[in-house]
Amino acid sequence: MKPVTLTTVREMKRRGEKITCLTAYDYSFASLLENAGIDMIMVGDSLGMVMQGHDSTLPVSVADMVYHARCVARGAKRALIIVDLPFMSYQQSPAHAFASAGRLMQKGGAQVVKLEGGEPMAETVRFLVERGIPVCAHLGLTPQSVHQLGGYRVQGREATAAEKIRHDAKVLQEAGASLLVLEAVPSELAKTISSDLEIPTIGIGAGPDCDGQVLVLQDMLGIYPRPSPKFSKNFMQGADSVEAAVKSYIAAVKSGAFPGSEHSFHSS
Repeated sequence: MKPVTLTTVREMKRRGEKITCLTAYDYSFASLLENAGIDMIMVGDSLGMVMQGHDSTLPVSVADMVYHARCVARGAKRALIIVDLPFMSYQQSPAHAFASAGRLMQKGGAQVVKLEGGEPMAETVRFLVERGIPVCAHLGLTPQSVHQLGGYRVQGREATAAEKIRHDAKVLQEAGASLLVLEAVPSELAKTISSDLEIPTIGIGAGPDCDGQVLVLQDMLGIYPRPSPKFSKNFMQGADSVEAAVKSYIAAVKSGAFPGSEHSFHSS
């Protein structure tokens, strides 16, 4: 099968075909996801919690991301690999972000880098894209800002907050972002943003109308020892293997069966 590229996922959005994504942090799971037919693999800084046991993503370093991305890249030759820029690796300046992103691509095998934040990050997105580094933006619940946000809470329920997220999404697209992750926002807002934008939106706790979905692998397999978020689902229930669970997830996203209303948030 042909490798999945940014052109591939843009065409999927145009056709109305849902895009599937899961996180992975090692060779074995990356190979399994690839063989199951996943479209994209996200090497998330969520590894700080599910792999390293931290309470947040904040302690994760660029070196951590490079190591795990390199492992994933060995196992995935078809899926598009997106790798997070961790906390303090890009906020200082566009040049600092470029150096960090370069390491993720050159040493880690990243094909797209992901960063959190709205309009203040537009200059950085533009700087990276103009220098050949594809960017996935991330709005809504941005885990690196957990302390500023007051915890892991739904974002964009109030009209002014929703309008800011919508505005930021357009600004980031104009700056050159190729993808946009929407996390823990009302499904109504995510639907509006997805129809506003030309670039694909990838939802996690953002309802069924995003162009694609992503979950943390350990949550969707029910193996993370702490409580999983409302927007996740344990696909191991009723499955006889990890591969079967992943295939069930892919089928549910493609058909529109996941996420359901019980995995979504609403404005009121």
